[in-house]
Amino acid sequence: MSEIHIIDQQQGEPGGQVPGAGGAAEVLPFPLKKKLAEPETPAPGEVNPGEWEAELPDTDDPEAEGLTEGAEVDPPREVYPPSISEWMEVRDKARQPVFPEWVKLPDQRTAVRKWAVRHYSTMLGYHAWRLPCVYTPKLLAYSPRGAWRWSSAVGRWVCDAEGRALRLASVLDEDAATYLKLSRQRDARVRLRSVIAIVSGVVGLTVALLLWVMAPTWILALAIATLTTGLGLAGAPADKPLIDRAKVTFRKRRLSSDIVIRAHEVAKLTDKDQTIAFPRPIGRDGDGWRVVVDLPYGKTFKDAVKAHDRLSSGMDIAPTQLFMDKDETSGRRVSYWIADRDPLAVPSGKTPLLGATRVDFWKPFPWGVDERGNPVMATMLWLSLLVGAVPRQGKTFSARTIALAAALDPHVRLFVFDGKASPDWRSFAKVAHRIGFGIVPRDGFDPVLHLVNALMELKADVEDRYHRLSELPLHICPEGKLTPEISRDRKLNMPLTLVVVDEVQEYLQHPTHGKTILDLLVYLARVAPAVGVSVMNSTQKPDDTACPSMLRDQHQARFSLRVGSYHVSEVILGAGSYGEGLDASKLLKSHKGVGLLKGMSDDSGIVRTYLATGRDADAVLTRARALREAEGTLTGDAAGETSNTRSADAILDDTAAVLGRSEDKVWSETVVDRLAEYAPAVYGEWAELEGRAKADQLAAALKPYGITTGQVWGKTEGGKGANRRGIERQHIVDAITQRNKKRGDS
Repeated sequence: MSEIHIIDQQQGEPGGQVPGAGGAAEVLPFPLKKKLAEPETPAPGEVNPGEWEAELPDTDDPEAEGLTEGAEVDPPREVYPPSISEWMEVRDKARQPVFPEWVKLPDQRTAVRKWAVRHYSTMLGYHAWRLPCVYTPKLLAYSPRGAWRWSSAVGRWVCDAEGRALRLASVLDEDAATYLKLSRQRDARVRLRSVIAIVSGVVGLTVALLLWVMAPTWILALAIATLTTGLGLAGAPADKPLIDRAKVTFRKRRLSSDIVIRAHEVAKLTDKDQTIAFPRPIGRDGDGWRVVVDLPYGKTFKDAVKAHDRLSSGMDIAPTQLFMDKDETSGRRVSYWIADRDPLAVPSGKTPLLGATRVDFWKPFPWGVDERGNPVMATMLWLSLLVGAVPRQGKTFSARTIALAAALDPHVRLFVFDGKASPDWRSFAKVAHRIGFGIVPRDGFDPVLHLVNALMELKADVEDRYHRLSELPLHICPEGKLTPEISRDRKLNMPLTLVVVDEVQEYLQHPTHGKTILDLLVYLARVAPAVGVSVMNSTQKPDDTACPSMLRDQHQARFSLRVGSYHVSEVILGAGSYGEGLDASKLLKSHKGVGLLKGMSDDSGIVRTYLATGRDADAVLTRARALREAEGTLTGDAAGETSNTRSADAILDDTAAVLGRSEDKVWSETVVDRLAEYAPAVYGEWAELEGRAKADQLAAALKPYGITTGQVWGKTEGGKGANRRGIERQHIVDAITQRNKKRGDS
């Protein structure tokens, strides 16, 4: 058991005074008043006021063995040696790979092999052409100077010229003994070296005469060439190399840890107490350096992104040569790739689609390369893509490469509309199911109205696909999702579909149909990808006025080429992209076709898209049309078929048809019921709605034409009067008149 010691803190006062400093110190008794009376027994767990208690270890308690008063409360934990499995795990992580990464990848090996062949064949051809035309004349010109230099060097060696300075020094010091010793040494050297020189000269002349008389011509020519080359190299100026460089040497230097530390110091990512650490050595990685650093505690990847320009300045490189990757294992670990030169200014080359016979759009296809030259594969399955950039940066060419891949799959249906009516998309008329250019009507054809009809056709198709996929047998559609087999079955008529709208802001700002187009595009971008209908919109004005956020936010994938500021970059790539290190405003004007891709895969980064010129696109689309004709999948506008879809403003004619001439005002519910009877295939679903929902549906359909609903007095079927929402017949007549007038003016 433990003892409980109770001590009274209120003790008696001392009875004496402390003497002054000058006297001897007197020790006074300090009385302690000890309670002799039996205190009241407190309840368990209670302590009387003014008292304190402490439980001390009882040596009789077997559980208190080894405990003593004053023992440490939290002694240091004993450190055990690591187990064999932990030891092996640490060694496995620290082990460097035997072969570089590029040796393990077939694509990288092929790229290195092609580069080596191209590089060394170029060097061989470069020097082979200059050998007779440049290098040989230089050797002949430098050889007399080389002969003079060689003979002079031999003469100085024979005469012991290297000891002349010592002999002159002994003369100046008037040291006769040293001078005589050096003179005797010189005489001995000169005699020996003269003999060696004479014998060598006689042997050399003899060999030369033998070669001249007895040697074959090729040996004599080889000897003369060797002698001339040696004399020419000896006579070449030190500041003018004999052999020219076969390649341009770019400004690059060896990267060291000191340079990296200096960069982080000037970027204010370190302080005097903490600096960066290198978890792995700095090494070459392709055409650049790979550096992995651990930032000081408290610093994150976002801090490194914000200091990007200062880091590049500290390394004395251009900002476009420094690339950052986030390490998922630690919030403070950053991986840098420092390129030897700006990789984004290097053209990515022509698209591989030029040599492709056909493409399977269900599989990823080549779209470009990253900053290190690795291929970047794109896919449009189950997503929508937004492309944005300032003018003349390759936005249309980048989007067109994706459309070309879709065209080479004969089972993909294409809808192509270009708001600026440029020649970039004209060749797609060979394969597109629906196609339109510009916003100005020509020859009785309104491209904007054609777009509205096409989008309405797509919306109806998407809604129909959802119903049919859910009703297909399990052996055809096991999970209720579109499959390659279903999309290629012409009887089911559910092919993969790609909708391309370039310069979408031109259509969205249309005074009459802009709101309708916006609603339809929002619906398709949000709902259609799940049933195989992908939407790709591109714009050079991604602001809320030209391209509202309600449309931008529906795109799962974003691609931004160069823009004016990081605010615009975030508008295109999505909120938070700047903090992830994605800022398209840092791209230069010379970076044509280069952009930042986000959302198409788990990785985000730079894509240098492949190039397909107008002639290249025309050649690809000619081949694509032949494929579709052979497969029997050429449809719509490309096949000369007229659209059987109703025009967007058909609601005006239908409403006027169901209104009687004597009816000035009619309830919306009544109009919807009449429309359902008039055209059940179009308005049949409206009749199934409730009363208020019917009025809302009619109001939404008539709103784009300036027609509003209001309170209308009428009578129910029972003859009871009531106020309900309705429309005026005169408003419908005025809207039709205004529409016909616009058509006549165009």
